[in-house]
Amino acid sequence: MEKVNSPLISAAELLETSKDENLVLVDARGSRESYAEKHLKEAIFIDLNTQLSDIKEDPADGGRHPLASIDQFAETLAQLGITEKHQVVVYDDKNGAMSAARFWWMMRAIGHEKVYVLNGGLQAAITAGFPLNSGEEKANPAAPYPIQEWTLPMSTLSEIENDVAKEDHIVIDVREEERYNGSYEPIDLIAGHIPGAINVPFSTNLAEGGLFLSSEELKEKYQKIFNEIPIENVTVHCGSGVTACHTLLALSHAGMKIPSLYVGSWSEWSRNDMPIGTNL
Repeated sequence: MEKVNSPLISAAELLETSKDENLVLVDARGSRESYAEKHLKEAIFIDLNTQLSDIKEDPADGGRHPLASIDQFAETLAQLGITEKHQVVVYDDKNGAMSAARFWWMMRAIGHEKVYVLNGGLQAAITAGFPLNSGEEKANPAAPYPIQEWTLPMSTLSEIENDVAKEDHIVIDVREEERYNGSYEPIDLIAGHIPGAINVPFSTNLAEGGLFLSSEELKEKYQKIFNEIPIENVTVHCGSGVTACHTLLALSHAGMKIPSLYVGSWSEWSRNDMPIGTNL
């Protein structure tokens, strides 16, 4: 498997390359119980809360899913047996929006280029006839991945506070319209949005059936939204820095540069006595 044009891989492509000895398949669904019950054969489970995040006691400090530290992530990759030579495919069962895109972004942020998200996720692989397994797959541990720093842009709460007031910046909130409007909030303590942020739900990256829109469609869509504003001045957020990565993945699939991620997202902003916008 030597993909270069897109961070997405189809179920058919995965079937063709499943015997590649340099392939590591990662299951990023939210539940180890669901994984143990059924997963793609040879897929290794990764946990959002304990391996991709460094959760603090108070979500006001970095949000509900702060990034794992560099050292923590290097150790996680070692446990999964992932080295610089491996080609990695990750999937979930939420069209990439659960944790697959977050893991993809973290891999890209450490400079690992050969990492792909399974388009259509677990469901697409099952439909394509990919073999399943149950129980726990055993990884082949490796030496800690040599990571120096996160290399993709990230924004802090104070930077977002400044950027939303600038005409040449865009802050994109990818949560559902109801949550952005403030009429519904199932997770965080306060409903609403960051004043000045625009709403582009991550679900609009998908076509009917749950597959991503074509690269051409996504590029046309986001070029209209950015309206000549440079990608360096775009920041994307969600509730806790997870589903925002779905839009970063879509932009990469569109052949566009990956903009900044506000990891703390609404879960941090809304707990720090910041202004709250609603459309009620």
